[in-house]
Amino acid sequence: MAYDLSKGAPAPQSEAQVFKGYVATVTLHADRAEIKRKLMGKVTGARDAVIPFADVIKVQSKEPTRLVNGYVQLATEEDRGQLRIATAEAQKAIANNSRTVLFTWNQRETYAAYLAAVTAGVQTQGGNPFG
Repeated sequence: MAYDLSKGAPAPQSEAQVFKGYVATVTLHADRAEIKRKLMGKVTGARDAVIPFADVIKVQSKEPTRLVNGYVQLATEEDRGQLRIATAEAQKAIANNSRTVLFTWNQRETYAAYLAAVTAGVQTQGGNPFG
């Protein structure tokens, strides 16, 4: 569909993308991610969050398997200490982080689509999703 900008028609706005993870739903906009959690998602201490892509210093991820859930975390300066530690406690801290969305084995296609979309969003905003 072509848009005729010469007649003062507004430029098309990119549609928000919605991804449903395990006990959380993410809405991706051009400049930010909005994470809304269900009640069960808030039990661990994680809260709803709005993360501007410009604040993301690294996109951390782990693919879901049949045995363990996967995740995508939009790490910001607040997470810098956790990025250096590779222990079971760090994994628990990632899972309980408000900027992390968990995915089950049955949600692996959604996981892959969300990871690709959020990585592209961070790059578009001038960030480096790979740290």
